[in-house]
Amino acid sequence: MSRVAVYGAGSWGTAFSLVLADAGCDVTLWGRRASLVDAINDTRSNPDYLPQVKLPANVRATTDPAKAASGADIAVLAVSAQYARTLLDAWAGQWQPGTVFVSLMKGVELGTGQLMSEVLAEATGAGADRIAVVSGPNLAAEIVARKPAASVVACADESTAAAIQAACHTPYFRPYTNTDVIGCELGGAVKNVIALAVGITDGMQLGDNAKAALVTRGLAEATRLGIAMGANPLTLAGLAGMGDLVATCASKLSRNHSFGYRLGLGMSVAETQELTKQTAEGVASCKAIQGLAERHGVEMPITQTVVDIVHGGEDPEVAVNALLSRVPKPETLRSRPGTGGR
Repeated sequence: MSRVAVYGAGSWGTAFSLVLADAGCDVTLWGRRASLVDAINDTRSNPDYLPQVKLPANVRATTDPAKAASGADIAVLAVSAQYARTLLDAWAGQWQPGTVFVSLMKGVELGTGQLMSEVLAEATGAGADRIAVVSGPNLAAEIVARKPAASVVACADESTAAAIQAACHTPYFRPYTNTDVIGCELGGAVKNVIALAVGITDGMQLGDNAKAALVTRGLAEATRLGIAMGANPLTLAGLAGMGDLVATCASKLSRNHSFGYRLGLGMSVAETQELTKQTAEGVASCKAIQGLAERHGVEMPITQTVVDIVHGGEDPEVAVNALLSRVPKPETLRSRPGTGGR
């Protein structure tokens, strides 16, 4: 039986704890607030995020990160991408040698433009063979209801990926392995930005044709950036790319789509943030992703539009009209492997 520490008692951290427990792991769930941790231990449920689910007995919660790390073979990070480095630095030295780190975080760090696997490597000193990413169409509320879902476990080391795969494989949760960490992480990060854009157009009642166009062209943006950064384009066409993009853009359970939807209704960013209980990673990551695009010479007009609305104060209607009025061009342009294309 694997011993797993899961850091982050929000929706996804709690849901993945349930998956791990159902797969036979002994799970310690770290949460920041004592009141929430006590409630999880006393009632076997997470009243703030997933009150409808009863957690298995092999999930225990604690506010002590060292206690969570004690004896853990696997450390799973399900915290906000923008706070990951601060927390990891504070927890340095608590894990046993050989611990494998798994990122559930779908974001890009502001300032550095680093992917979460890169942040993990710097903060923990772990090599690529001990850093994995789990990404895919994984809406927490459906997973805790044990509805069928699939995901990708990506790690440069195939044996590590297989070990994580075994640790989270259940009758309802089917993980596949992949060695393309960059592709999986970019798919998970960029889809949040595209979901914001889709939410905005849904709030503006622009219809399903607009949604389909944004999803498709959003996938093109993610793929262009992925190729420029060394990812396999097939990864972006898979569960961690297209699969996650579809789920996040189509579901009302998506916090990024919900955030964008409120903006499309005419609410301000500040008003929307006040109503949003959980982190919408795309709100912060869109700037970091646009920075990556500029660094690699990749054109990402949808991402730029989201940045203009969320961080530039652009009126959504004006921004969407500007996006639609761009100069027409072929759907696919030839480009050399490793270049950004358009």
